[in-house]
Formats: sequence, structure tokens, C-alpha cells
Amino acid sequence: MTSISTGPDAPAQEPASGPHSYGTPEVPKLMVKGEAEFETDPETARLSVTVSSRGPDRRGALEDLNRRNSQVLDLTREYGEAVEKVETGSLTVRPELSDRGRKERVRAHLGTVRLTVTVQDFTVLGELTGRLADLELTTVNGPWWGLRPRSAAHREARQLAVREAVSRGRELAEALGSELTALLELTDTGGGGTSPPPPPAPGMTRSAYAGAPEPAPAFDLEPQRQTVTARVSARFAISPPRL
Repeated sequence: MTSISTGPDAPAQEPASGPHSYGTPEVPKLMVKGEAEFETDPETARLSVTVSSRGPDRRGALEDLNRRNSQVLDLTREYGEAVEKVETGSLTVRPELSDRGRKERVRAHLGTVRLTVTVQDFTVLGELTGRLADLELTTVNGPWWGLRPRSAAHREARQLAVREAVSRGRELAEALGSELTALLELTDTGGGGTSPPPPPAPGMTRSAYAGAPEPAPAFDLEPQRQTVTARVSARFAISPPRL
């Protein structure tokens, strides 16, 4: 978007802040937008891990749930700083009622714990994903790739957008035989890193079974490139054009 204003009949989207907020023939004003967009490698990968338990006895179901939750935490700790953080999202324990009979009868007790595992070293991601999926009654979804909120990529995108706004303003001013004389306003109008939302996939689950476990497979996971965008709006004062 580009607009040039030199009088009181300028477009209404320019908010008035003084008697000559839209510019004058002697000091016209020019408004431009700058945008930047590029792709970069992700910085983190998130895994959604759900551990479950089911049993006729509430205490037994709780003990199984606690044990399986501890197995997930112990496994992630083995990877040290490669795992940036592990967060518990929710814990649910509820009775499962029988459909038969008029009385409410508890058929079983169900429990789930949901965790989010954030990995910053992708060299261990495939192995960790396989080992988590190999745990008893554990479901794994992901990975979901992303950038950190304070990533240098966001700063680079904003700087590129500002340079684009200045360059565009100069081009338009030169087309009028004018030049930029002052920056009056600069606004960050949005942007950021984008990645597809987590799909409602069933994930990988291992059921409880007896027998000697085999080594868990290590998955070959390729990081998904992230699109980073930034947008700014700038308003400049320009010298009187030569029309």
C-alpha cells in the first residue's frame, strides 16, 4: 500500500494528530508498507506424548499411570540438554461405567497424562521418538517444528521489512522528483514464523505385552523449513515534488 497526502482531503485512514497531519503542499507526506518473507531451518521440534492406564482397581490404575509417566520423564532425562524442556499438560483419571443394568457400576478406571517434549538437538530426535513410542501404553504425536519466540530470524525479517519500506519510499519520492526528508512514523503491523498446525493424528502407540522387548526403531525425520514474515508501515515527510 502506498499513499501520498498533501492536503485536508487526504484519505481517512491517516489519523489526524495536528493541523497539518496530512501534509501540506510545502511539506507533503508519503506512506508506504514494507514486507519481508523467507524460509529458515527450525530451531525446535515438539512431541506430544500421552501415557495411559486402565484397570478394574483405581489404586492399581493410578500406580500404573504414575509408573509410565515416570518412564517417560526418565527417558527424556537421558538426553540431557538435547531435550530443551518437558511440560505436563494435563492429568485425567475417571471411572468407566458399565452399560448393563440399572445401577451405576464401575467397570474399570482410566487414566491419562499428557506431556509435551521440546527437542533442540535434532540428531537425537528420531531415536527419542522411537523409544518413547515403544513405551507401554504410550502414544506419540509429532514432531511439530518451530522457531523460538525470540529467534534471530524474526529480528532479521523485521529489519528487512524496514529496509524495504525505506527503499520503496525513496523510489516513489524519486519518481516525483522529490526525496525523503524525515521519518514521521514506523509501525510493526505483524508477521512471524509459520508452521502447519498439529494434525489430529492417532499417533504411534505400543500396547502392554509380555516378553523381552526388542530395540526400538530410530526414525529418520527431516526438519520442516519455517516461513518467517514481517510487515511494517512507514510514513515519511518528503520535499516538494517537481511536477
